[in-house]
Amino acid sequence: MDFIREKHKVVIIGGGFGGLQAALAFKKGLVEATLVDRRNFHLFQPLLYQVATGSLSPANIATPFRRILKRRPNIHVLMGEVMNIDVVKKLVLLKEGELSYDTLIVAAGSTHHYFGHDGWARFAPGLKTIEDATEIRKKVLTAFEKAEGVNDAEEVRTWLTFVVVGAGPTGVELAGALGEIARDALKNEFKSIDPSFLKIILVEGEARILQPYIPKLSRKAEEKLSHIGVTCRLKNLVIGVEKGALTIQEGNKTERIKTHTILWAAGIMASPLTAILSERTGATLDRFQRLAVEADLTLPGHPEIFVIGDMAALTDASSKILPSTAPVAIQEGKYVARLIQKRLDGKTIQPFSYNDKGQMVTVGRTSAVAEIGRLNLWGYPAWLLWLLVHLLQLVEFENRLLVLIQWAWSYFTRNRSAGLITGKDND
Repeated sequence: MDFIREKHKVVIIGGGFGGLQAALAFKKGLVEATLVDRRNFHLFQPLLYQVATGSLSPANIATPFRRILKRRPNIHVLMGEVMNIDVVKKLVLLKEGELSYDTLIVAAGSTHHYFGHDGWARFAPGLKTIEDATEIRKKVLTAFEKAEGVNDAEEVRTWLTFVVVGAGPTGVELAGALGEIARDALKNEFKSIDPSFLKIILVEGEARILQPYIPKLSRKAEEKLSHIGVTCRLKNLVIGVEKGALTIQEGNKTERIKTHTILWAAGIMASPLTAILSERTGATLDRFQRLAVEADLTLPGHPEIFVIGDMAALTDASSKILPSTAPVAIQEGKYVARLIQKRLDGKTIQPFSYNDKGQMVTVGRTSAVAEIGRLNLWGYPAWLLWLLVHLLQLVEFENRLLVLIQWAWSYFTRNRSAGLITGKDND
């Protein structure tokens, strides 16, 4: 007599790169999964800075989960906010109700990290969400409009001073895009602004930008930024952020920079859900609130709970914690789905091992740096490779086509199709 095996219930918290890849990797069969997210769409965060600088529209880099998963009958989508997790009863407690699980995958991502100065967020927005991007776009474009409309030279200089804090990939891409916008906008669109008043400052506490890259590529990126008008202030720490000004410190010397546009790209902190899981399971947290996980990405003593992406602190073969990047989260999501399905067959697989395929970042209009194994590229060739890789990584063909068209239009015309000032005035 044949027995019908009950479906194994998997709950996935978070539809970022890790959570979505896990959902897509579950094949039809014994797994029935529910993807829970506060939003109804997957956001391609690597291109979020282009929304913030007017090159792309939000819809170009966001796709509804239901559209992505419509051919996965065993994957359900639930828009909801997770409030708590009961690891004893195996329940995910939502604002709207509760979900039971046999296996839980937590992939809720991260938020901005202001290093104990959360009040700075009001004056220095970070870049993690669509709302962040449109708010930054409003601040940047408004600054040009204000500069065009005032007569006081000192006030014009203040409006035309842009400061990006943090010279990692996001900070470098933001600063580079600002440099290109400023050159094109001041040359072609604004009539009264003196271009010599423009300042774009990239503040970094370390001795060089793009710390994860080899020094040669960091130097190439800094040279390109300088060429498009970005000043890199290295070994400078931010010690104060207020309305209309930023205070930095280099050694014993402090400097107050007047500016209405401060953009934060200095660090991230894992989702608050890590604190809940730490309290419930005893798992340890690092200084970025990431959870220490086992080699198979489970929490110690809880093989039914997986933590992936920006929330997980997992060391590689060289004892370094894996970076909080999309490629890491994607590979972790696929691995976890495969391991769960193997378990149901009474099998197991080797511990997770990250296959580092390299890293790349754009620096302005037609330049990038790329580090792929022993191959190091910069300038136009690296930029072409960056374009190809990011187009292919977009989830839906429609998004790829839209982004390609927008990029082509921007390249040949130097116009930014999404340069609208929208949203309520918060001042």
